[in-house]
Amino acid sequence: MTFDSERLPVIVAYAQAIEKEELIGAAELMNRATASALDGTGPLANRIDRVSVVGIMSKISPSPATDLAKRFHISPQHTETTQVGGNFPQWLISRAADEIASGNARAVMIAGAEAQHTQKMRRKLREQGIEPPPSTGVSDTAGANAGDGTTSPGDMTSDDTDASARNSVPDNVVGDPRAGVSSNELAAGLIAPVHVYPMFESVLASRAQRTYQEQREFIAGFLSPFSEVAAKHPFAWFPQVRSPQELYTITPQNRLIAEPYPKLMSAFIDVNQAACVIVTSLAVARECGLAESAIYCWSGADVNDVWYPSSRPDPGVSQGIREAGRAALDAANVSIDDVSLFDLYSCFPCAVELACDALGIGLDDSRGLTVTGGLPYFGGPGNNYTLHAIATMADRLKESGGVGLVSGLGWYATKHSIGIYSDSPPVNGWVRGNVADAQARIDAGEITVIGGVDTEEPGTVVASTIIVDAAGNPESAPVIVALGSGQRVVGTISSDELAGLSGVNLVGKKVTVQGTPPVCHLT
Repeated sequence: MTFDSERLPVIVAYAQAIEKEELIGAAELMNRATASALDGTGPLANRIDRVSVVGIMSKISPSPATDLAKRFHISPQHTETTQVGGNFPQWLISRAADEIASGNARAVMIAGAEAQHTQKMRRKLREQGIEPPPSTGVSDTAGANAGDGTTSPGDMTSDDTDASARNSVPDNVVGDPRAGVSSNELAAGLIAPVHVYPMFESVLASRAQRTYQEQREFIAGFLSPFSEVAAKHPFAWFPQVRSPQELYTITPQNRLIAEPYPKLMSAFIDVNQAACVIVTSLAVARECGLAESAIYCWSGADVNDVWYPSSRPDPGVSQGIREAGRAALDAANVSIDDVSLFDLYSCFPCAVELACDALGIGLDDSRGLTVTGGLPYFGGPGNNYTLHAIATMADRLKESGGVGLVSGLGWYATKHSIGIYSDSPPVNGWVRGNVADAQARIDAGEITVIGGVDTEEPGTVVASTIIVDAAGNPESAPVIVALGSGQRVVGTISSDELAGLSGVNLVGKKVTVQGTPPVCHLT
């Protein structure tokens, strides 16, 4: 294979930012990370052809990429933001590498931020009758950007009054606009990640023949080392070691949310964190005097699982991660044994378990599974966590060398993006993994889910969870049920049966189903 070595895509600048005290807005926090990334890069800013901002949930203008470019006097040909998905940082890096390797871009800047902590603090002040001061940063103005490029006047607060930002033209929005769950899943109360991901965990627990309590203790064994990594990370939200017992014991500070997950096993989104990564060609890196410390992009691959969780043939397996991992490793001409550093997306424990199973590594792999500490302990800044993982991976590869693998995940273990990086140049140049056939196979496996049944029908529970209230009492029990026809329904266990379900994994249980949306009774 021949390639132009001058066009090898490399990461030459990156930075992270965190703010725990100041009421800072997402735009200003992103400005801080970007300023740090650009510091000392010479003429690199003049080579940037695209500015991409990972979709931001916090209050911000509808044109964050355009605003960011103006703030740093960058004149890109393209500015954009993304739809919802923690896969997007890696997806954007891989696309940037494609453009650079093909000569269609000189440099691409990718940035993202969340200021959910600021918004939480502002709400608390208002609840106390105190009007909070304006957030730092004049760009934090218009309504919440939900990833669709729109704003809502109802989301604006009294200090969100910058007219120029409110009247700015929204950035282009890239990515698949589909919602993460179907109407059938919504009807059963499955929308919050902390309610959907436990459904996958129920399958894993049942397969291992563990009770929910036993599953919690098992999970804590591999999550505690994540907290150890976070404890050493300068940009981690919770730089403290958590023992396995602290993670699995249910207490008022670690209350159960949805079986089997308590609070300390879940992604923490109330953070103020930002990151920026700049990708360019080896030629431009040399022009700017940055080639010596460049990190090389070797390969990338993007694969979706069957889109809606209830339609997946096996909710306890990720075909998407398996195929994306295989394609990325094959494209880089390395095996999983050649990888020296990992950062596996870790919004919830099952995401790590699914990835390890798909990639063929153990949960106790001596190489470790994260370089940041993961979303529950490093922090889960919305869609942007993986950009922090990539920046941290670049740091680690500079320190120790080797090959690094980063995985990103979007929606409900739906969208998967994997990248392979190294401190040394790839033998075959940048290669995008070939996933067309794999994606077609996955899509063909979709199971039909119907909205309900007119007459009572028997079925078997495929996945389940018990959602509890603040006092720990069962509030609802959503279930995915396989019918004799081969179709499925998404329903809830009858409310008069909830009281006896505390700690019960319903996977494999027989039920009767009736109605639209379906109500299920244990038999």
